[in-house]
Amino acid sequence: MHIKPDDPPTGVLAHVAANVRRLRTAGGLSQASLAAASGVSRRTIINLEAGEANVSLSALDHIAAALGATFVDLVAASTAAREAIDEVVWRGATPDSVGTLLGSAPATSEAQLWTWTLGVGDRYDADPDPVGWHELLLVTEGTLHIEREDGTSELTVGGHAIYSSAQTYAYVNGGDGPVQFTRVVVS
Repeated sequence: MHIKPDDPPTGVLAHVAANVRRLRTAGGLSQASLAAASGVSRRTIINLEAGEANVSLSALDHIAAALGATFVDLVAASTAAREAIDEVVWRGATPDSVGTLLGSAPATSEAQLWTWTLGVGDRYDADPDPVGWHELLLVTEGTLHIEREDGTSELTVGGHAIYSSAQTYAYVNGGDGPVQFTRVVVS
């Protein structure tokens, strides 16, 4: 993502600029001390806060750690729900190469990556997980219905959901073909 220096920052660059400045100031850090703590040059910190820098994702991880924050704290709009960030955070050399952060869930122990398929008319009924556990789902084929205590979702291809799994929930395929989705369990 490249912008001209005289353009105001947009999208994720604007979020990073505002969030780095806000977190650095709240932490009582100068740009020089943030640069030293993160291992990222002072010039890059200055350019980030101006919305003019295009840095690596790992550099943002280092800056976040130096600020006592998370990667998501830097790239998401301050008003965005963690379950629905939907920000393009990386672009490659070709227009087809894009990394979009869909959402985030807190974690303290581990994350499990699953692929899941439900045949026509099938369902999976889950017991509540411990408090603090979450699920992140991304549908790759068909339509998935998720019945939860806090509401019902219908997801089609490309749709995602992030929710606390410390509640009764079910995956349901009420369609006329199989449903496939990727599931991440975060504890």
